[in-house]
Amino acid sequence: MILFSLAYRSLINRKLTTIVTLLSLGLSVSLWIGIEHIRGGARESFSNTISQTDLIVGARGSPIQLLLYTVFHIGTPTANVTYESYEKIKNNRAVLWTIPISLGDSHRGYRVVGTNEDFYRHYRYRQDRQLELAQGHAPSEIFDVALGSDVAQALHYGLGARIVVTHGITNSRGIMDHDDKPFTVVAILQPTGTPIDRSLYVTLEGIEAMHIDWKEGAPPIKGQETPAEKIKKEDIKIEQITAFFLRTKSRVQTLALQREITNFSEEPLTAVVPGVALSELWSGISYGEQVLQVVAIFVVIVGLLGMLMALYTSLNERRREIAILRALGVGPVKVIFLLVLESGLLTLLGTILGIGIVYGSLLLLQPIIEQRFGLHIPLRPLTATQYGYLTYVVLGGIAIGLIPAWKAYRNALSDGLSVRV
Repeated sequence: MILFSLAYRSLINRKLTTIVTLLSLGLSVSLWIGIEHIRGGARESFSNTISQTDLIVGARGSPIQLLLYTVFHIGTPTANVTYESYEKIKNNRAVLWTIPISLGDSHRGYRVVGTNEDFYRHYRYRQDRQLELAQGHAPSEIFDVALGSDVAQALHYGLGARIVVTHGITNSRGIMDHDDKPFTVVAILQPTGTPIDRSLYVTLEGIEAMHIDWKEGAPPIKGQETPAEKIKKEDIKIEQITAFFLRTKSRVQTLALQREITNFSEEPLTAVVPGVALSELWSGISYGEQVLQVVAIFVVIVGLLGMLMALYTSLNERRREIAILRALGVGPVKVIFLLVLESGLLTLLGTILGIGIVYGSLLLLQPIIEQRFGLHIPLRPLTATQYGYLTYVVLGGIAIGLIPAWKAYRNALSDGLSVRV
């Protein structure tokens, strides 16, 4: 206990050095643990964005790209699926339900998604959670729109608000706004912590109605647009969609249906299992994760080396202190233990500070990350892997403390008591 008291008082007496060393260690540990925490949270968030969907079907292309633009609204589709093909697959005896998706438009940077009532009925996230409406009712008319919670909050929209959709993806009003056919907000969705919160949902008929006058991708001449009030839902024929989600009646049928869709004779299609596509995605970015982890490890090493330099350079100031302790009968082993104890205490306190920085930062930034990126990073307890990292850091700090301790041990008693001029 006396050695613990001496170590504590020694650190207190060197406040500036102690504080700087603690901050250096705390920031380096927070970076290492934070990367692991955010990586695990991001993977969990991505995995929980869509649940109970067996296949995602879209035009022939990259499975990862199909997953990204349909589920996470990242990227832009290069081709569409004819509605006729969608109907044929929907009516397959192995299919339990489907959710059609149409993309391509936006509102002030937020994706506009065309779908139908099956989206609100069947879509699941975080295992078995169903979409819920905070206000209003699901869109049913041509120009109805439901808002994700982040969209409603960021743009201060409420029920009854009228919005104009922009052709393409842009952060502001574009040069090809569908201002002749505004939508009316009829619903606001409950927060989900997924990209759904940052999207607007209209009917498939609404997507078609916006482009009813467009010819070969070009907008109509001003003044020659079909008035919105003259467009009837029953007169609209849906020609194509971007992709669709489906669930089979039995998981055993999933792979067989996937092969059937891949060999679909009507048009080239791709059917991906969400979990498999996510695994491919993580495999593709694993090298980047490893690089970040290596960088974080080197930052921790730099922090420990900084502590070593602080302890080593302080030995010259403490030569007399150590010599007096030895003169009072404190053995060399106890002197070594004292300095190692200081190093261990610094490392332990720096590690605790680093953990506090990680959780404090997540607590403050969690709402911002959810709103801007649609990722829910949960405040979870440390994992066994993270505890292992912290153990290595503390052991490394103790090992580092052996270097100045050995130097102090080798200092002669007479050298410590002599006065240098």
